[in-house]
Amino acid sequence: MHTESTPVVHTSRLVKNFGRTAALAGLDLTVMPGEVHGFLGPNGAGKSTTLRILLGLIRPTSGTARVFGIDPWAEPVRAHQDVAYVPGDVTFWPNLSGGEVIDLLAGLRGGADETLRRQLIEEFDFDPRRKARTYSKGNRQKAALIAAFSRRARLYLLDEPSSGLDPVMDAVFRRHVRRVTAEGATVLLSSHILAEVEQLCDRVTIIRSGIAVESGTLAELRHLTRTRFRITATVQPDVLAALQGFHNVRVDGDAIEFDADATHLGAVLDALASAGVTGITAAPPSLEELFLRHYSDQPDAQQTQAQQVQAQKTQAPAEQTQAQQGQVL
Repeated sequence: MHTESTPVVHTSRLVKNFGRTAALAGLDLTVMPGEVHGFLGPNGAGKSTTLRILLGLIRPTSGTARVFGIDPWAEPVRAHQDVAYVPGDVTFWPNLSGGEVIDLLAGLRGGADETLRRQLIEEFDFDPRRKARTYSKGNRQKAALIAAFSRRARLYLLDEPSSGLDPVMDAVFRRHVRRVTAEGATVLLSSHILAEVEQLCDRVTIIRSGIAVESGTLAELRHLTRTRFRITATVQPDVLAALQGFHNVRVDGDAIEFDADATHLGAVLDALASAGVTGITAAPPSLEELFLRHYSDQPDAQQTQAQQVQAQKTQAPAEQTQAQQGQVL
């Protein structure tokens, strides 16, 4: 039985190989009830592969994956009865209308709440009467989001869900993420839009080369990295640069900027107290800075992505068909 203290999503030492390419290399991921969990990484890091395993579309090479404590490959129907999914690249049946697509997708898991459906269609400024083949990428994304958010799901798996949305529609999307979590649902948000993750997410996991390299709240992750300072002072920059805990000391006009280790903040502040400081501002690292700390030294990211794409083309036909359709569940 699933309880409030049991993870909604849990993977342990999850491995997925496509031929000789390792898309996942031992991923540990835990998503707790009621949270919005950001799943960060560039293209090719293994985010979509993880979601496909959680959806039961592909089978892991080794390790475990659980949704509500259930193996999604062994028991897909039971695992996904309370799951809604939105992919980042939506493909629909071309001759169905947008409204028919929404009803069909929502009906796969019990049907839509009609009041919510009407509200979402209005808020997303979506015309459900047009044929799906006439929709732009943004409108296809709207249809997928309407189908997902019009259901009372317990878990929303969102893979680059705001791809193709303009800023106004992106704000509508964020509002409904907050709504479903306020109602008790859990959201796993895979995205490379760092501002979106920073605004929405309670916890974040950063994935690199198929493994989690950081996981925690933004406050926890910021505590592990450096704080940026900007001061005006009579002290010379080279004096600060020689002190423990000071990094990247640089002059910007009349000010001195530097980064300080979290573990040495006390010593840094003591040093500043005797440095003739007349003004000081401090800013915690942004999510972008936390993210780039793990990726700024990875020039082969595009090559890794290309290798994974090529490897996925060699999947077994049935597995490939399921994985590529990316239907909303």
